[in-house]
Amino acid sequence: MEEFSPTECQQLAPFFTNLTEPIFGLKLPQEVAGALFSRYSRSSKSLRRIFLDEFLGNLPLPERSGTDQSTALAKARAFYDRVLIGYGDDSVAQLGGAHIACENISNVVAKLVEDARIGIAPLEKSTRYVRFDVKQADGDYPFYKEPRILASPHGEAYLAGMRLLFDTYAAQMEPMLAFVRQHLPIEAVEWKHPQTGEPFTYREAVKDERLKRWTETAYRSTVRAQACDILRAYLPAATLTNVGLFGVGQAFEHLLTKLYSHELTEARTVASGMHRALNELIPSFVKRAQRNDYMVETAAATRVLATQLLQSLSPAPSHTVELVDYDPEAEIKIVAAILYPHASHPLAQLRALAAQLTPEQRRTILDEYVTRRRHRREKPGRALEHVYYTFDIVANLGLYRDLQRHRLLTQERQDFTVAHGYDTPTEIEAAGFKAAFDHCMAQAARLYEQIARDLPREAQYVVPFAYRVRWYMKLNLREAVHIGELRTMPQGHPDYRRVVQEMWRQIEAVHPALAHCARFLDWQTYRLGRLQSEIRSEYKKATLDDRQKD
Repeated sequence: MEEFSPTECQQLAPFFTNLTEPIFGLKLPQEVAGALFSRYSRSSKSLRRIFLDEFLGNLPLPERSGTDQSTALAKARAFYDRVLIGYGDDSVAQLGGAHIACENISNVVAKLVEDARIGIAPLEKSTRYVRFDVKQADGDYPFYKEPRILASPHGEAYLAGMRLLFDTYAAQMEPMLAFVRQHLPIEAVEWKHPQTGEPFTYREAVKDERLKRWTETAYRSTVRAQACDILRAYLPAATLTNVGLFGVGQAFEHLLTKLYSHELTEARTVASGMHRALNELIPSFVKRAQRNDYMVETAAATRVLATQLLQSLSPAPSHTVELVDYDPEAEIKIVAAILYPHASHPLAQLRALAAQLTPEQRRTILDEYVTRRRHRREKPGRALEHVYYTFDIVANLGLYRDLQRHRLLTQERQDFTVAHGYDTPTEIEAAGFKAAFDHCMAQAARLYEQIARDLPREAQYVVPFAYRVRWYMKLNLREAVHIGELRTMPQGHPDYRRVVQEMWRQIEAVHPALAHCARFLDWQTYRLGRLQSEIRSEYKKATLDDRQKD
């Protein structure tokens, strides 16, 4: 755990619920907390260290007046107690929120935390911008020391397996950076000016000092991101990460209850730390959070039944993306929903009308509804929420981490496992690391099988990001448009770009008339797609710096 000097403790104390625990709350203006979490996701520093180094002296923080004993706060908490405890009006708990930082938690529990769909906004440490080859203060790599595994006969093997993965990741980082630079040198990159969009070459950029600086910084950032993207396949689910959360009280109460009721020791430990921090920020909203017997018993009972029913059933072969359910009347339902707010008729009558229209007439209505969008941030309307698709997906854990973060849909995953095999990044093979990679994956698989016989849930910690996980996504067309247009952007990871493109190919196959709703879906492939995003960021930073100097 990071230690702070007496002076630093004095500076930090007014703004954080504690200075000694890995889970803590933020007592900061909302805008400052949001900016701090954003910076947090791209840094290897702790959040409190970032605050000291980059925020404390540069932001005009308001003076804190009053304490927890202030008359106004005491009255507010008395009111919440009366309503929440006395009357059970949960909606009141949606009116207050808090920022919470969860540091040094595993990716296993980070996924449990981020499963919260409504009322919680998470931001996680990036595996693209942050390297994980730096050892911690204890001299070891950043992975969770799962107590039940360490107390079992598998403890030594667990530590050795985790260190093998991190040692290999660390050993290959510099060679991979060199490999990326060699195979796409800065001189060969196709650049576009961040202001005008005009193409230019690096030879032309060196004639303009500012443009040269933008391109070189963007290139370095992109090369690092590319190398980290490739090598994250080695990282195990035990890898420690940081997650910043903003949530309303009602959502935090549910999240705490879920974590308290989970089988994993770490989940319950995180719940306790989070609860302590929230008790200093919004205590009235989380008083009822506790272990829930209904959740515990239901999970245990259904797991027993599933084990009994499935023990003789071998998994059938499956595709990476499989559309397993869709609505054959999708077009009719959407057209009726488009007409509904402009009518005084029942929905059933409008559906009957839509069914009588010709395909050309329905297409005209659909076109009027979606074709005026100028960019992806202009969202299509709620009529698209009347149609649902269910996809069964098998893809690597690293990819899952990105697609899991979408909120307004139904997702459920199976435990992390080695049963579905793993993906080998093409660059790993091209750089000559395939033998080492396969050795690491085989060792991880053996370790998983050994631990899973005694501790099946805890065995998830050893699964590297390269291994595939199975989950389903049930989403309406409006959310499918959002995911399609967001996750196929050039700067997106190639793995999830391919999965989302395939989802849309299958939507188009069953509903060709609705495929044009995703007007800004990108079907191209890119070698360094994030490059233009990086140069735009550098341009914005330079412009902001110039304004501040003026």
